[in-house]
Amino acid sequence: MNVLLIGSGGREHALALALSKSPLLDKLFVAPGNPGIAAIAECVVVDAADHGAVIAFCRLMKIKFVVIGPEAPLVAGLVDDLEAAGIAAFGPSKAAAQLEGSKGFTKDLARDFDIPTAAYGRFSDKASALAYLSDHPAPIVVKADGLAAGKGVIVAMNDAEAAAAVEMIFSGAFGEAGAEIVIEEFMDGEEASFFALCDGERALAFASAQDHKRVGDGDTGPNTGGMGAYSPAPIMTEEMTARVMREIVEPTLRGMKARNAHYKGVLFAGLMIGRDGPKLIEFNARFGDPETQVMLPRLRDDLLPLLLACARGNLPEGPVHLSPMSALTIVHAAKGYPEAPEKGSIIKDVEKAEALPDVIVYHAGTKRQGAALVAHGGRVLNVTGLGTNVQEARARAYAAIALIDWPDGFYRRDIGWRAAKPSV
Repeated sequence: MNVLLIGSGGREHALALALSKSPLLDKLFVAPGNPGIAAIAECVVVDAADHGAVIAFCRLMKIKFVVIGPEAPLVAGLVDDLEAAGIAAFGPSKAAAQLEGSKGFTKDLARDFDIPTAAYGRFSDKASALAYLSDHPAPIVVKADGLAAGKGVIVAMNDAEAAAAVEMIFSGAFGEAGAEIVIEEFMDGEEASFFALCDGERALAFASAQDHKRVGDGDTGPNTGGMGAYSPAPIMTEEMTARVMREIVEPTLRGMKARNAHYKGVLFAGLMIGRDGPKLIEFNARFGDPETQVMLPRLRDDLLPLLLACARGNLPEGPVHLSPMSALTIVHAAKGYPEAPEKGSIIKDVEKAEALPDVIVYHAGTKRQGAALVAHGGRVLNVTGLGTNVQEARARAYAAIALIDWPDGFYRRDIGWRAAKPSV
């Protein structure tokens, strides 16, 4: 089977590596890919926003299955157009992808189907939002409703920060994503990322991870797309996983079915685990980044038939088989990230890091400039270590990233702090 993977980041490098191992695969194409992916697949120039071009390429190369990595093509309805052309695709329809495309849509679904989440309000004008804040003092969370590359969430610890967040979003800081905002109560507890595979009717627990959103050590600075992660999340015990499936994932599938938007693909639930149990922070309609980079190295099953089963509506009874090993990834980012990452700096000695045992280096924002590897994004490399526990995985990842010669890059030195001590 020929497969096309859409995307260019570290998540797609991890997906490409897993897919490349499948005996079902004949050839893997990736659009547009990156230099790391180019070592295991054929990278091609196809604009994912041009659905006709994607379909034409699939027909030309006899591609039977398309795996969509990032959220924007899902929200834009690429799956719908591929399926209408008779090409199977992994990911939700445009209607189902609203779970990520609109935070307000998700909050309303949670309200209607008794899915535990934070109390909230939805607003399309600044005056109403500010009036709501006057009756709901900080700490409070202000979110742009639409897609904002993981950066449209402001946790306001005082009233001035909350008002400033409303002003910023409605001033156009996130473009169309900020045409509407959601304001919700601040939740206490421990965050976790949980993933389930869905075929429209049923869901199968996949894996868990814990992400590090803020740019600086000690969880300081602005939110980012993610500065590192580890898997599994210790808080996601078998009992907690069963609760999340029962109280959050399964009601969501029922709710989407009731809205005639059957959910197929991977459902990524951002969770807050508190004294009352799990509550939904938000959903994403695709694999997480950088969570995928720590979940897939632990997967013992062939990934390709699992993804095909989601698309075809015939998931196995389960379970998904994961290694008991832990994995931890560190995001190596360009100076200036997340506000204004600097591009073009040369990166050396990646191969030294890759040569270490139980280490994988995923390319996320790189390109070739002649023979040189250069930074071409905000999150540039993901250095992943494997070990019998988080501490061992963490030690391997930090030993590997120290070998990379990139003066214009930076990374957090406390990834995995909840589960591993002391800090590096």
